[in-house]
Amino acid sequence: MNNKLKTGLLAACSVSVLMVTACASSMKTPATAEVAVSKEAVDNAAVAGGSEFAPAEMSSARQKLALANKAMQDKDYKLANDLATQAQADAKLAQAKANSAKAEKAANALQDDIRVLREELQRANSKQ
Repeated sequence: MNNKLKTGLLAACSVSVLMVTACASSMKTPATAEVAVSKEAVDNAAVAGGSEFAPAEMSSARQKLALANKAMQDKDYKLANDLATQAQADAKLAQAKANSAKAEKAANALQDDIRVLREELQRANSKQ
């Protein structure tokens, strides 16, 4: 019975050590993944025209991404994760603003085209 107790205790300790190790190592992976996702979000926002249509948000996203990379180098994974999440949010906002501005610009151009067509129709109808 004493031997079974030792074996059970040893198994419980082994499981505890594995769980602590898994938690500690998983703290590195999400920060790395989050920084990579944030970099991609910043790149996508830049391609969408975020620098032109949402410069403040793009600047903020880039600064936070740089700070997240610095935190990764310093092995402050929680800070890196938090900054990467913020950078991603700023980048998505910049991309949304850029897309909205482009859509508004296209809608305005379409409205102008419709106005011109109406004027031409009115002119053509008044000549008849």
